[in-house]
Amino acid sequence: MHKTAFSLALAGVAALPALGQAREISLQTTLKEYRGNEAYLAIYVTDAQGNYQRTLWVSGKKAKYYKHLRDWVRAGNRPAEYDGLTGASVGSGETLEVAVELEDALIDAGYEIRIDSAVEDKRDQRAEIIVPLTQQPTTVSGGTQGYVDSFSYQF
Repeated sequence: MHKTAFSLALAGVAALPALGQAREISLQTTLKEYRGNEAYLAIYVTDAQGNYQRTLWVSGKKAKYYKHLRDWVRAGNRPAEYDGLTGASVGSGETLEVAVELEDALIDAGYEIRIDSAVEDKRDQRAEIIVPLTQQPTTVSGGTQGYVDSFSYQF
């Protein structure tokens, strides 16, 4: 009896990687030159309708300023979801480079990467960057408004 239960448990463990495979994605966000304090960024994944799925990275360690990353906050994420996915804020003209794990099921399935940005005493930028999440390396330029000059990702 114990031998059968052990074999079933091993079979279940062997099947787990197939259910939740992930790969590393490298994200690079370069800010425009601007006057003012360092920027807070929320980089997150949504479905095609803009519904929040998960946070990839938060730039800026003081949680009291996260409220200015409005679309990301409105999504209802919780600190436990992005705990360990935070780093220092990013200054004018600087580049943020991070590597995070991303589930294979989100790639080429209609999901998008979005970036909200905020700078103290300046306008907050909701969904400043919206880019489809595909297997192909992608680079986009920021718009005329906002703080992001360019964003790219690759696997």
